[in-house]
Amino acid sequence: MELKTVDMEIPEECNIIIGQSHFIKTVEDLYEIMVEISPQVKFGIAFCEASGQCLIRVAGNDRNLEQIVTKNSQLLGAGHSFVILLSNAFPINFLNAIKQCSEVCNIYCATANPVQVVIAETEQGRGILGVIDGFSPQGVESTDDVTVRKGFLRQIGYKL
Repeated sequence: MELKTVDMEIPEECNIIIGQSHFIKTVEDLYEIMVEISPQVKFGIAFCEASGQCLIRVAGNDRNLEQIVTKNSQLLGAGHSFVILLSNAFPINFLNAIKQCSEVCNIYCATANPVQVVIAETEQGRGILGVIDGFSPQGVESTDDVTVRKGFLRQIGYKL
């Protein structure tokens, strides 16, 4: 077995969601979840089929994001993985619905941070072991940092 890390491309002002599911209809179900929750969201979805033709299935409503998410999935090459790139919305708005999708098994991350995916590769194929989301902590927040955090959450409308 060989371990690798794969850097994900995340355009500015975008977030990425990486997960695992088990069925070819995933790409359509995730598409429906995205548009039903937020009509203004721009997104691309790619799903790596793990049997049959083993194709990368792609959907979305933004051609550029579809192309980038396809490239990310090609780099991952992990069976039954999916990648969503989204803009004009935050992952928090979609995560519960994605987790409730009947074929979704796991969510590895939902972030705008730089992401490295840790891949195991064997003779059979590739699988995701986990992700490195952003950077390691540099300390503990101060009183001023708490004020900034609370202000930011109110600025973007997630707290009163």
